Amino acid sequence: MQGTIQYIKTELAGLYPETETEGLIRLIFEAVCGWSFTMQQISKSEIIGSEESDKIKLIVARLKQFEPIQYILGETYFFGLQLKVTPAVLIPRPETEELVDLIIKENSDRNFTILDIGTGSGCIAIALKSHLKNVIISGVDISGKALEIARENGTLNRLDIQFFQADILNWQKFDWPVFDVIVSNPPYVTESEKKLMYKNVLDFEPLNALFVEDNDPLLFYRSIAQFALEKLNPNGKIYFEINENFGSETKNMLAAFGFVKIDIVTDIHGKNRFVKAIRPAL
Repeated sequence: MQGTIQYIKTELAGLYPETETEGLIRLIFEAVCGWSFTMQQISKSEIIGSEESDKIKLIVARLKQFEPIQYILGETYFFGLQLKVTPAVLIPRPETEELVDLIIKENSDRNFTILDIGTGSGCIAIALKSHLKNVIISGVDISGKALEIARENGTLNRLDIQFFQADILNWQKFDWPVFDVIVSNPPYVTESEKKLMYKNVLDFEPLNALFVEDNDPLLFYRSIAQFALEKLNPNGKIYFEINENFGSETKNMLAAFGFVKIDIVTDIHGKNRFVKAIRPAL
């Protein structure tokens, strides 16, 4: 095992920070050999078989092309849940776990219906359903391929969630029930911010799930707000993950539509990351 570890470190040297390489090594051995982190610590003198060695070399070759480890392994973990991921869906981010945690803490004492808009892998809907057993949750996405992954993840985690296809920018063309909570982590990275993105994101993750035009950064938020005026129950709640640079703009837009109790919530790094609001009673 020691020789294989050194091989991985040598091949990835200069491409990834040392701490990230250490994390990749743990994931590789867990996926290929089935060894937990503890097992890896006590198995450093073990000899890696040729079949396992070949698999590791293939993984390393893909990592050298900056392909995300989650896509290589075909899975990731979100809010303690195992999820399948492919290039058809974004890799769930830790910040989105904070959004899920916020919704759970503020809504754990009642039964209600939730709509997750732009569900992708289904990570938000699945995490919410795993902790809010009595709620009815639906997830919607424009991508049929993403919905296939979301449905697989719902089945994988044995959770009853309805996933369906619709375009939220043209929501009037579809039939909808009404909901008590709407949550969305829509595309919010502006085109001009592409230059700040890492190669592993730009080359592999679905760009239509990430980017919006510079001249209309609130495109999806505005459409969802309009949708919520029709399909969110009075006193219903809306939760957004946002671009940190447009917190005030998002808040002002919601206020212009008549939403109340609008708050910008920071993430663990102190960045404006979420906005929540309530549709007033009629």
